[in-house]
Amino acid sequence: MRYFEKVLIANRGEIAIRVMRGCRELGIETVALYSTPDKNALHVKYADEAFFVGEAPPQKSYLNVDRIIEIARKSGAEAIHPGYGFLAENAGFARRVEEEGFTFIGPSWRTIEMMGSKIESKRTMRDAGVPVLPGTPGGISSIDEAARVAEEIGYPVIVKASAGGGGIGMHIVNTPEELEAAITGSMKIAESAFGDATVFIEKYLVKPRHIEFQVLADNYGTTLHLYDRECSIQRRHQKLVEEAPCPIMTPELREQMADSAVTVAKTSGYRNAGTVEFLYSGGEYYFMEMNTRLQVEHTITEMITGIDLVKQQLAIAAGQDLSFGQEDVSIRGHAIECRINAEDPTNNFMADPGKIVRYRSPGGPGIRVDSGIHMGYTIPPTYDSMISKLCAWGQTRMESIERMRRAIFEYVILGVKTTLPLHHALMHNREFVQGNTHTHFLMEEHIAQSLRRALREEEARMGTLADSLRQGKEMAAISAAVNVYIKSRNR
Repeated sequence: MRYFEKVLIANRGEIAIRVMRGCRELGIETVALYSTPDKNALHVKYADEAFFVGEAPPQKSYLNVDRIIEIARKSGAEAIHPGYGFLAENAGFARRVEEEGFTFIGPSWRTIEMMGSKIESKRTMRDAGVPVLPGTPGGISSIDEAARVAEEIGYPVIVKASAGGGGIGMHIVNTPEELEAAITGSMKIAESAFGDATVFIEKYLVKPRHIEFQVLADNYGTTLHLYDRECSIQRRHQKLVEEAPCPIMTPELREQMADSAVTVAKTSGYRNAGTVEFLYSGGEYYFMEMNTRLQVEHTITEMITGIDLVKQQLAIAAGQDLSFGQEDVSIRGHAIECRINAEDPTNNFMADPGKIVRYRSPGGPGIRVDSGIHMGYTIPPTYDSMISKLCAWGQTRMESIERMRRAIFEYVILGVKTTLPLHHALMHNREFVQGNTHTHFLMEEHIAQSLRRALREEEARMGTLADSLRQGKEMAAISAAVNVYIKSRNR
């Protein structure tokens, strides 16, 4: 089989390392990029070659297309993998890569462009028979039109930016009086963030579940799915916990949603790895968007299917066909991913960059850690706050939860605040354990109260651990941590 000789990874941190691992197993040389604060980052040390891309601001480094192309040419790379974030879903970048004679490891720029517009993609999928939430058929042309549509579909509604993602520019509108200000605000944010002020309205679901399907498609007409993931635990419309498969999925619902996901991929002319996202409420599901890249949570799909998605991306981009069919893909066990962010969950998830003074990674049966950090590493304030992904696999959902509890107990990151205490709280929350989650789960008061109690316990444990470690009392630290853990288990 032919693969590339050398691949440039146009990204940083744990995703850059993840792609490099796939390349290394296939005997492909890798090229890293680094900005000023990333000079000594792990992804730089892991790569075969590394090039300085620019100063800290993303516009001068990881978003600097001219410089990235220059480095690709200088290094002799044949292909460019964008990872996720930064330029991963930038149709202009993908087009430039192709025009400069390199292979873009992902879908075509035309597909990225089409699916990058929420309005255009939903219009296309509606025509293809995929369920879509009711709303404006295109961008809002006037406040009067918006008011008429909102009355027709019923409040609450949500105003969204057509371009971009990550919840940027979204406004929930509960009454007619709030509508005009929400539209004006969304347009202003969308223009600033994406250079496109187009916004639209659709029906707002109060407590939906966020369910997505992983798809793979080669260049020869084969398109298949790798089953489902539940991504409902979120803050500010961004995911914190994902699991595969979705705990409420039935065979009938899975078949319907999988068929829709494959239809989305085929209709868009998709190739490579992608994710089709749906909202589910009241027994009905609705197409939300397609992420035309590798997802952060691809890890848990790999854990339940045994399929290496990065290797599949590389193979498809190199012109190979899929070596397996839909009948060869099955679900084995259950996996959960916790995103570890350098944030303070007790202070509205405020970012907390800084130096890691103590780091100990978990391990043992069923545990996977994708990380770009180490002891002594300084987390820069310039980039996304996610620093690690902690995954647990078990033969059952309950076993994966129990293993995640253990892994969180073992995971030590001192020097910055992280979301580890929140994940400790979630894994011990009765509603989560029973699978009763939705996209506003963290905002419900009875949930918030139980999480606050568990957060205090975990923060106390970490405080005791930090004090003991500072005094050089390793065994005392471990003993104190175990005592708190036992108490939490006996609650």
